Amino acid sequence: MNFSLFFTELWNARMNLLDGLGDTILISVSSVVLGTILGVFVGLAMTYGQRWLRFIVRLYIDFLRGTPVFVLILACFYVLSVVGVDLTAFQAGVLALTLFCSSHVGEIVRGALSAIAVGQTEAAKSIGLTFMQTFVYVLLPQALRQILPTWVNTATEIVKASTLLSIIGVVELLLATQQVIARTYLSLEFYLFAGFVYFLLNFVIEQAGRAVERRISIP
Repeated sequence: MNFSLFFTELWNARMNLLDGLGDTILISVSSVVLGTILGVFVGLAMTYGQRWLRFIVRLYIDFLRGTPVFVLILACFYVLSVVGVDLTAFQAGVLALTLFCSSHVGEIVRGALSAIAVGQTEAAKSIGLTFMQTFVYVLLPQALRQILPTWVNTATEIVKASTLLSIIGVVELLLATQQVIARTYLSLEFYLFAGFVYFLLNFVIEQAGRAVERRISIP
């Protein structure tokens, strides 16, 4: 390992790598935020929806959770274009990761809401709260303590899954690293560097999740 040459090439390629890192962060944040919002509605439908709605949502969850992320990315990029939905590689990648994230978050929310006693909802109805008010003020604060640890794991999985977007040409951190390697032939050094950056991203997410978990925990 030639560290002197590595640091020289790392400095020369800093802008490309920073652009790739920026796209990785943007992809991950967008997918997690959109997937979480969609997943909450999926979880609510699974818990409180009518039987036909629960059946459809269950198919949605099982299909997406049982499909490899790689296949979802290829489907969103190639299959949608065949049926006339033209998305850029970036948009298709974010869509695929959003759908994947929503299926996991939906199952997490369903499990957390199902663990809350029915009397909580009935008490909220008895004082005139709407369903949305009941969810925001009564159910969500209780469910959040159960949701958060698993949600953090899902967020870190999305960060790692973002590397698969390189297959459809999204220049995130991994593809940017591979482009630098193709020019410098310093494969081991730059792959170790990319792995360290991904570790830092996930470490920050985990530490932030633990901080929030400690703050909302019941003494």
